[in-house]
Amino acid sequence: MAFNPLEQTGIPVDEQFRNWSVLNVTPFDKHTVDPYTRTRVILMNGTEVESILFSHQFARHTDNPELKRALATGRRVEAQQQKAVNGLNPGDQTPLETTLGYEQVAVDLTAWLARHEPDPMLKQALDFALLEDFDHLYRYANLYDLLYGGKADAITQHLTEVMPGRPTVLEHRHPHDDVRPHFETHAVDPLSRLHVMTIVAAEQQTMNFYMNHGTDWIEPIARGLYAEIALIEEQHVTHYESLLDPLDSWIANWVFHEYNEVYLYWSMHQQESDRRIKALWELNCNMEIGQLQVACDFMRRYEGRDPAELLPASLPDTPVTFEPNKGYVRQVLADQIDLRTDGTGYVSVDELPSDHRYFAYQATVNEGGAPSEQIIDQARAHGGEYRDETEGDHPVADLRPQHVS
Repeated sequence: MAFNPLEQTGIPVDEQFRNWSVLNVTPFDKHTVDPYTRTRVILMNGTEVESILFSHQFARHTDNPELKRALATGRRVEAQQQKAVNGLNPGDQTPLETTLGYEQVAVDLTAWLARHEPDPMLKQALDFALLEDFDHLYRYANLYDLLYGGKADAITQHLTEVMPGRPTVLEHRHPHDDVRPHFETHAVDPLSRLHVMTIVAAEQQTMNFYMNHGTDWIEPIARGLYAEIALIEEQHVTHYESLLDPLDSWIANWVFHEYNEVYLYWSMHQQESDRRIKALWELNCNMEIGQLQVACDFMRRYEGRDPAELLPASLPDTPVTFEPNKGYVRQVLADQIDLRTDGTGYVSVDELPSDHRYFAYQATVNEGGAPSEQIIDQARAHGGEYRDETEGDHPVADLRPQHVS
């Protein structure tokens, strides 16, 4: 049945404030939680953080007092929502275990979005970064094994394979080659806009998490790995955010943010297995509908536009879904492992001239070795690297296990 948020009342924003006892939620049990409940929590936390940061930036770019007050009110509610969502993460889940959850989000969210993306240009952008996040999961899994003897499948539950992607050491690019062409706001499929906004929020949260948790370890190899991958995540945010059309107004972007949050909470609610958390997704969805109504009202009054002309008549038929994507990831690995970026395009590494800025940048940042390679070297020297290849041998022969004699 079609669901149009614009036809729903939701919860009025002024009725959305909650007290501390409600916000201080009971965390999930990290030992029994469905891995995809964990990924849903991570994604929705990132979505709320993106909305808050956007609202702050909007407030800094307007001198309209009424608009500032509306943004401040909605932002305060979003901040409360973020506290309740993020509070679902348990205190006994270590930063590295949380990191494995982040990378499971990156792999299975990106793969799902790519599988359902109607625009070939945007699908290619998703496929390209997918192989890099897939490799990050492998590197962090080996760090987990090396430091604690932990097995990443305790987090992923074999739903996401763990093996090399495009090696992290090869992912470092000159900044000019991370800027992509943007979609055209008046022609883009509404689903594509939702996909891009979702992946920007998810990757931005990952970037922020690694930026702030890279110093949680004493071990230099762990600190180095977080520093290296944090910089790749910054590349990914640049890569994805450049896909958005900068011609959209601040108010239009506000409407799009609220609409995307409705879509994501609705999606999470459709598939959530934990009844308590499912109720939170439903509550937050109704709250976001109320916030969307406010943004739409400002668009009508200040821009003279009907939001119904910009938004689809109903939410997409298919909710954003966390599910295994093993076959899809393997196919992209087989087809695109050697792909690199050159300006706004993609080429095989063999097509780059020897004096290309990619190689100069590589030589600068990887001089003296890369932590992502050192992790695997150490793992091989201490009993062998960790992998979880549930579907057979790696599709790329050069990335199959190496054995140290």
